[in-house]
Amino acid sequence: MVEEKVSKITIPVSGMTCASCVKRVQDAVEKLDGVKSASVNLATESAAVDLYPEKVGFDAIERAIREAGYEVPFEESTIGIEGMTCASCVARVEKTLNSVEGITDASINLATENAVIRYRPGEVTEETIRKAVEEAGYSLSDVQNTTDRDEQRNKDYAALKFKLILSALLTVPITVFEMGLMWDNFPLIHSLSHQTWNYVFFVLTTPVLFWAGSRFFAGFWAATKQFTADMNSLVAIGTSAAYFYSATATFFPAVFAAAGETPHVYYDTAAVIITLILLGRLLEARAKGRTSEAIKKLMGLQPKTARVIRNGNEEDIPIARVQKGDSVIVKPGEKIPVDGIIEAGYSSVDESMITGESIPVEKSTGENVIGGTINKSGSFTYKATKVGKDSVLSQIIKLVQDAQASKAPVQKLVDKVASVFVPIVILIAIASFAGWYFAGAEDARLTVALLNFVAVLIIACPCALGLATPTAIMVGTGKGAEMGILIKNSEALEKARAIHTVIFDKTGTITIGKPVVTDFQVTNNTHTKDDILRLTASIENKSEHPLADAVVRFAKENNGELKNPETFESHTGLGVTGTVAGRQMVVGSPAFHSSHSVDLSYVEDISSRLQAEGKTVIYSAVDGKISAVIGIADVIKDNSKHAVHQLQEMGLKVIMITGDNRRTARAIAQQVGIDDYQAEVMPDQKASLVRSYQKSGRTVAMVGDGINDAPALAQADLGIAIGSGTDIAMEASDITLMKGDLQGVVNAIAISRRTFKTIKQNLFWAFIYNTTGIPLAAFGLLNPMFAAFAMAMSSVSVLSNSLRLKKYKPQ
Repeated sequence: MVEEKVSKITIPVSGMTCASCVKRVQDAVEKLDGVKSASVNLATESAAVDLYPEKVGFDAIERAIREAGYEVPFEESTIGIEGMTCASCVARVEKTLNSVEGITDASINLATENAVIRYRPGEVTEETIRKAVEEAGYSLSDVQNTTDRDEQRNKDYAALKFKLILSALLTVPITVFEMGLMWDNFPLIHSLSHQTWNYVFFVLTTPVLFWAGSRFFAGFWAATKQFTADMNSLVAIGTSAAYFYSATATFFPAVFAAAGETPHVYYDTAAVIITLILLGRLLEARAKGRTSEAIKKLMGLQPKTARVIRNGNEEDIPIARVQKGDSVIVKPGEKIPVDGIIEAGYSSVDESMITGESIPVEKSTGENVIGGTINKSGSFTYKATKVGKDSVLSQIIKLVQDAQASKAPVQKLVDKVASVFVPIVILIAIASFAGWYFAGAEDARLTVALLNFVAVLIIACPCALGLATPTAIMVGTGKGAEMGILIKNSEALEKARAIHTVIFDKTGTITIGKPVVTDFQVTNNTHTKDDILRLTASIENKSEHPLADAVVRFAKENNGELKNPETFESHTGLGVTGTVAGRQMVVGSPAFHSSHSVDLSYVEDISSRLQAEGKTVIYSAVDGKISAVIGIADVIKDNSKHAVHQLQEMGLKVIMITGDNRRTARAIAQQVGIDDYQAEVMPDQKASLVRSYQKSGRTVAMVGDGINDAPALAQADLGIAIGSGTDIAMEASDITLMKGDLQGVVNAIAISRRTFKTIKQNLFWAFIYNTTGIPLAAFGLLNPMFAAFAMAMSSVSVLSNSLRLKKYKPQ
């Protein structure tokens, strides 16, 4: 009896906290048919499993661990891949990587030439990935740093430009004199015999094809080894057919012509095709570079050095040496090196490159500053709180890079088409050749069949298909970043265009998120308004209640001079009492004053009006008489009303939810123009409310800023977090707005719609180009040289159309 082969794998497991967890995981794995034994280690958080691979695989073990209540963590890496030229290349590399044991998902982006790979740590190494990529006929880029990659691309661009120039210099005389052979009076044409001219054309064409066009033949060979085909295959087969036909006619003329005659050659076809496609590649490389300008701008924001205080001395050090807790000095006009909190000084800071807000923001002691922003006026010292990859700027760059490297759902359909596109085109080309050869005119059937065969191959390049979506995604996400809109991935960008219901949380989203004094109405002429405000704020200054803080801020904004109370007593949830400058003060709710037997009859109308507007009312009594009625509210942000109106103009349903009472909710909803609102919604009910709208068939976007918004943001089809809110809310969202206003919601949806309009245009022209070009070529209506020009320009046109997004400005 043959003993079954036993394999051993080690699987990472997260979520275990005790010996009971270890036993639960071990029991769950050992129950599986095909598992011989399992050993779970709490310290290393891993499970070593002996198994019979014919009976059980990793997926079954992973499922068992998850069903037991634990997780199998994955890691994600972004790597550069060299040698890809079209959508067929993308499909081949993805297929190869996804077949590697341990890789759960691989997504390739042709525009960035990157692969985002999700894999199980310990089971997949860089060498595993490198081997798989090389087996597919490509290579990993040894340059991963963005700056170094740009330098490498510049070198590649220069090398390509050099090849194009030499190719063009050789192609021009080939084309001119080969056409000149058709005219007896063409200058210099009779200085050599027709046969000798063919030898000259052969010598000139050979370096064009095999040196300048070497990339196409290298790609063709790599694809052939994998028993597949791509854009390189089409170019290599097409130009080789013209070249080797011509070479045979040159050295063995009797094969194609009667004795004493010189057959026509097509060296110009092969040379012009290579030159024009190289021209297209050069223009494409230049345009590709422009699609990543947003990342380059972000990376250029960070200064190279920082001025820090160490051992009592100022010193300039490289930015990489700045440590958390360092005291950093910033002078007027300088860039702020890293994130931190101001310890001393005052200034205005230009944060437009991070938030998109053009007006400088005033900063003083205790306020946060962001690395990469520009100090405009004063000098200040601040403590570094986030450095390196933890800084806001680094996280923004990472987020934009991840978004640009991700693949939109629509691209996956394109990739499926591209995977079968080239083989079908080759079959059409062969069919065209056979048709013209067997049914064409007797005297020229071979040459006509050959030219049409070449034209079909050259016209049908899938390059434009491969670039149509990722280039638009790159420019769209980059445009968003410039406007302070951080889009997590291309799927989020695609979702945003389909939204037709937007739900706003009220507090901190529609409103500023903190109470402010909106009304201060004097009701007792015994004292001036300034005196009453000063007395009221002085007693409230001792309270820690948010409403008291609003009164104190209001007094300071109105140059109120505060005094220290002689006596003070706080009555939790009601108000405060005490003595200020010899005056007896009672400040608090109407009910609190009633309990102090204060006459309220002459202020009840004012109170009722303010409460009807959704405001909280407090009274200030001086020496036993109500001297002021104060209205306090969480006011709406400056452009909330305008943003809501714009969303409605875009055809979107706008809804507001809040935990506040119905009166306050109605007042805020009326101010911003929202008809549909839900009041008294508890934090744990927000996600359920979103779910109920989804069940009614709506595609929902949720906009919020607080910790209690995170479940609703995650539940929504599209979660949009206000950047002025919490990290938890931003982690749960698909889009983060660096500014706190709602115009970003309008702009995010507008950018999404414009980006996918551009993608549709790109795909339309890419498909139309192929569906019209191939039949024209097959029926002999398209010269191969014109086909080469059209093919080269197809990619350039798609890139140029995508780059138009850079100029787009949402209204």
